[in-house]
Amino acid sequence: MSIKKIAKLAGVSTATVSRVLNGSDKVKDQTAEKVLKVADELNYRMDHVARRMKVKQSDSLVIGLIITDIDNSFFANVAKGVEDVAYKNKHVLMICNTNEDPGKEKFFLNSMLSEKVSGIIMVPTSGNETFLKSINLEGFPMVMVDRKVKSMNVDTVSINNEAGGFQATEQLIKNGHRRIGIICGIKGLTNTEERFNGYKKALDESAIPFDEELVVFGNYVERGGREAVKKLIALDEPPTAVFSTNNLMTLGCLKELYDRKIRIPDEMALVGFDDSAWAEAMIPPLTTIKQPGYELGVNAAELLIKRLNNKNSSKLNIVLNPELIVRESCGNR
Repeated sequence: MSIKKIAKLAGVSTATVSRVLNGSDKVKDQTAEKVLKVADELNYRMDHVARRMKVKQSDSLVIGLIITDIDNSFFANVAKGVEDVAYKNKHVLMICNTNEDPGKEKFFLNSMLSEKVSGIIMVPTSGNETFLKSINLEGFPMVMVDRKVKSMNVDTVSINNEAGGFQATEQLIKNGHRRIGIICGIKGLTNTEERFNGYKKALDESAIPFDEELVVFGNYVERGGREAVKKLIALDEPPTAVFSTNNLMTLGCLKELYDRKIRIPDEMALVGFDDSAWAEAMIPPLTTIKQPGYELGVNAAELLIKRLNNKNSSKLNIVLNPELIVRESCGNR
């Protein structure tokens, strides 16, 4: 359905139709209503691909979102927050999932740039720092969410991971635990380091010696949580409590403990990170650090849209607070 036919039926020029369909405010309301009514009756759809080829990249009305694990409910909530803001601002959202693979991340970044997206929100993996810097130096609008790339000056939205790590560990200490294992995420990622720092800070403030053998890595996946808790249980002096720093690792940890008939919290107390829908339904209900995933997505999208409107403003670093949700799994000794 061509613009020419709409113009003919509405009794206006093709230029006027083009202005109306592109949201221009230079057309009288009465004329715009007439054009939109005809377009609706004819089921007209704009060719956005052709449009993006003609306009500046910043005006393409398409933004990209690159996340690391679409199966993780936390990232699904982040994506929902981004999508709601994008829709509100008449932007289309293009979502890609990397599975923590730097090669996929680089491929998706190049694809989005080729598709002329206006800007990108991303949860960075580890391994593409140099490539990301080159995009940043070109002035392309980017927002990092959940994680940061330390050497890059870009807009970021994250939570206070160190505070979350501290709260989780402190709760276990308050409940009488002194030997507390931690299942960390992926080495080198900022959120992994920050949650670990919170753990160590809580131990230090309670004068509990740090023990390197109580630190294991689960790489933010369910299987990693299983393997990590196996290592902790196998120690000559196993921990009485475990702090798992993401929801998928916590799920793996729970499955392994149940398979071994290790009772929670009587034989092993547990605190997780991310308050998934299943956490409260567990028996016993799971104590967690709640991350505001949806709010992270909303803030990231709003920040990107502001950046598209003002590329020269100072970079912002928004930090949201986590919340400790105390349930029964953290146990008393």
